[in-house]
Amino acid sequence: MRNADIVTGHGNKRLARSSVLDGAILWPAIRASYAKLHPAVLVRNPVMFLVAVVAALSTGLLIRDLAVGNDSTGFSLQIVLWLWFTVLFANFAEAVAEGRGKAQAASLRRARTEAMARRLSGTDLSGGTETVPAAILAVGDHVVVTAGELIPSDGEIVEGIATVDESAITGESAPVIRESGGDRSAVTGGTRVLSDQIIVRITAAQGSTFLDRMIALVEGAERQKTPNEIALNLLLVGLSLIFLLAVVSIPGFALYAGGSVSVIVLVALFVTLIPTTIGALLSAIGIAGMDRLVRFNVLATSGRAVEAAGDVDTLLLDKTGTITLGNRHATEFLPVQGVTERELAEAAQLSSLSDETPEGRSIVVLAKEKYGLRQPEIAHQEARFVPFAAQTRMSGVDIAGVAIRKGAVDAVLRHVAAQRGTGQVKMPELEALAERIAKAGGTPLAVVRGDRVLGIVHLKDIIKGGIRDRFAELRRMGIRTVMITGDNPLTAAAIAAEAGVDDFLAQATPEDKLNLIRKEQADGRLVAMCGDGTNDAPALAQADVGVAMNTGTQAAREAGNMVDLDSDPTKLIEIVSIGKQLLMTRGSLTTFSIANDVAKYFAIIPAMFAGIYPVLGSLNIMGLSTPQSAILSAIIFNALIIIALIPLALKGVAYRARSAASQLSRNLLIYGIGGLVVPFAGIKLIDMAVTALGLV
Repeated sequence: MRNADIVTGHGNKRLARSSVLDGAILWPAIRASYAKLHPAVLVRNPVMFLVAVVAALSTGLLIRDLAVGNDSTGFSLQIVLWLWFTVLFANFAEAVAEGRGKAQAASLRRARTEAMARRLSGTDLSGGTETVPAAILAVGDHVVVTAGELIPSDGEIVEGIATVDESAITGESAPVIRESGGDRSAVTGGTRVLSDQIIVRITAAQGSTFLDRMIALVEGAERQKTPNEIALNLLLVGLSLIFLLAVVSIPGFALYAGGSVSVIVLVALFVTLIPTTIGALLSAIGIAGMDRLVRFNVLATSGRAVEAAGDVDTLLLDKTGTITLGNRHATEFLPVQGVTERELAEAAQLSSLSDETPEGRSIVVLAKEKYGLRQPEIAHQEARFVPFAAQTRMSGVDIAGVAIRKGAVDAVLRHVAAQRGTGQVKMPELEALAERIAKAGGTPLAVVRGDRVLGIVHLKDIIKGGIRDRFAELRRMGIRTVMITGDNPLTAAAIAAEAGVDDFLAQATPEDKLNLIRKEQADGRLVAMCGDGTNDAPALAQADVGVAMNTGTQAAREAGNMVDLDSDPTKLIEIVSIGKQLLMTRGSLTTFSIANDVAKYFAIIPAMFAGIYPVLGSLNIMGLSTPQSAILSAIIFNALIIIALIPLALKGVAYRARSAASQLSRNLLIYGIGGLVVPFAGIKLIDMAVTALGLV
């Protein structure tokens, strides 16, 4: 699929113009429209199935009239053709929605079958490579991918950084950065490396890769209708049956009044009465909603999960990587009395030279930025680095006979006591500094040289830019946000306040998460959460919307009903927006369809019965030329409006965070009043064209 028309709006990547105009999708969709005329396919759309039945009946009557030389065959022929067009346009809407995903799947299938991989021999990342078909790669294999090559299968970058073209999957033409470590290490098979070289560890077995799931999603078993879609279908069927009974009774009333109504006219009335517009677009709306999610690099197991996301009341988010950047950073040096900041910074930097954690690197960088301290040359000083150990909760360096350590405050005080040979060391000043940092939501890291405590390094969780505004937006949507963290309550409260979440769960265990979800659900709320670990699996399974990270464990991916291929926990917010957009699009077009039908009644009913009941002529407020032109114009408009609304059904109604009452008022104003006004104008214009061309 070409990607020149991709834009980003309100956090979602979506097509700026409908793919109806894409030749790669247009012609297959036209062919599929005819294939979908098979009764076994049509019956899945009850409203269109009824239209097809009456179109077939009208076709039979037309053939009979042609055989006997009836004078009204020209008018009947036009009605019959537009009835079949109505069915074909509905099939076309569904075929286009399916075609967008199928075009991606076809491209990805070719990538899967044709791709070769340079697999590393053995487990040594610096070893030689062998060229093998991508289809035989197994979990744990390491492959080398350089600029211009396709990534052969889903995996995680273990070495290197590169720009990757993911347009075949996401529809986003701009390349993205993928690198080892952090949240941006996951890569997807079928995407192309544009620069540099990376080593990828394969994480997905054959048959369970993104390509396999994508193909199964759009070309596998029939798309399962969601509960809301089923309920709306039942409502449409019920309305159609009511109108069928009403239309069947009309000949009796007409005969009683001394007139008659032809079967062709009754068929036209029936088709304009029933909700054909939403009936034709309902399936396309659901398919397009799933497609938008896929383009956002998220796979859903069913449309039910997408819809549930739109109804979410409570959003559970992990602190690390979702609300914060994922790694704490050193922000300031706080020396104790008698120690300078520079002296503390030098010792903290020395103790962090071998610390490859983001926290350790940030201490080195902060010392350099604040005091111009560069990493000293200590090779000749017989330095011995001490890595972090869970038992000591410290790390550091022994240099020139002096031990420099950094670590948790209580661990450092025990170290000082051991150095001095005393039972216990108390430092109220140090403990006060530590308490102040903890209350501010940070992490205190004490630094000691020998047996002399120098002060504290303030490690802070960096709140992601704009996250507070996004939580405010969710609040306007009526969604309550809850931060989940393993931090102590003081730290959790400070971060929650800074981020702007509604509530938090501190020192959370898997059982705590599960209990919180069950409590929310017991109160009648729908809950969404994200996770990546095996310990998240119970909560993911319990949540109404469980988003598992692609880089997470197999247990987490199997427990959730969505998988985020980018492993970006903040995407949960966009998933909710996509779900709400799906529900809003369906609701808006249903409102338009009902209002649209009301306007059509004013066009066709007065025209049909004015000859029998002259008083109805006063209802011909459109001033339509003749009864025949009114009926034909209404039928033509009924078919064309389906085509006109396909781009909106595929793209979705623009979503903005607002209250339910405000959203309802807006939809009634735009799609309710619009649904009344558009048919009046459209049918009048068609009537003028039909009359001018002499079609009736």
